[in-house]
Amino acid sequence: MTDVVPRQDLRAPAVYVLQTLTVAACYYAGGRLGLLYELQVNGSVVSPIWPPTGIAVASLLILGARVWPGITLGALLVIGHLTSLGPTSLGLLCAHTAAPLCAYWLLRRAGFRTDLGRLRDCLSLVFLGGFAAMLVSSTIATGLLVVSGELPAGSFWSVWLPWWVGDAMGVLLITPTLLVLPRVRSPAHWSRWKEALGLAAVAGVVVPFATQSTGSLLFSVYPLLIWSALRFELPGSMLCALFASVLATKAATQRSGPFAHVSDTQIMVNLHAFNAAAALTALLLSAVITEQHNTRRSVEQACHELAEVLEHLTAGEAVPHGRAQRSEGSGAA
Repeated sequence: MTDVVPRQDLRAPAVYVLQTLTVAACYYAGGRLGLLYELQVNGSVVSPIWPPTGIAVASLLILGARVWPGITLGALLVIGHLTSLGPTSLGLLCAHTAAPLCAYWLLRRAGFRTDLGRLRDCLSLVFLGGFAAMLVSSTIATGLLVVSGELPAGSFWSVWLPWWVGDAMGVLLITPTLLVLPRVRSPAHWSRWKEALGLAAVAGVVVPFATQSTGSLLFSVYPLLIWSALRFELPGSMLCALFASVLATKAATQRSGPFAHVSDTQIMVNLHAFNAAAALTALLLSAVITEQHNTRRSVEQACHELAEVLEHLTAGEAVPHGRAQRSEGSGAA
């Protein structure tokens, strides 16, 4: 008798290949976007926000570690587009693959949840997935440039720092946006569509004005971040922070607005400070609000179930077994 192979098993390799190619395509597209806005640091080109790192970390968290070849393939396409392949390029390829895998491993060890419903998840993403894991790519990449002679040894730290911050900003801005983007379909968000349109309209006026004004008005963006976090939690606040950071980066690379008539060092410091503050404000404030909302909903549900149990007891009826267990569990919690 001929064994019948399940249809799901036949489709599994095709799904894996499709996922890997999709990750590679998204990584390459993110790399091309990141190359649109670059800053010169001691002769080296550095992107203040490197989207591929955020795309890679989000892909690993959503699809699993098995899609790492897609990250390598995407990095190969980006590096091959910039320079000819050589020992240094292969080292950069390993660095760009190892850093997201390191972030994935650290987050898994910390019990990270992709719904970002807890403050500890956001803190883990910031300090483990962003700041700690991206030390791998920046250190290896800058070290290879020094060893190959493309970068003077005395310029190591001045290139290493913006490289590390750029990769970390990719994780802080892109990864949470991709993780929470499916939650935009939530009915709770669409029920406030008029307020969402109002927020988008205000942001469409305030953010471009703040990033192009020479009066250093970047601080005016933060009320919008707070508004979006309070009303739309992570989906709204991360989209708002990403929009503000992209426009600020564009202004910095064009030396316009608050970044006009200042040195390269001041541009880098001011831009990185703004992007980091915007990302942390949106991410952490939204996480606190989301956690409070989840706690309130849990308490309301427990109170509702306890009220039903009391009604049954008052009426002399038998309490349903499942409901009684849930009420006891809620009381113990």
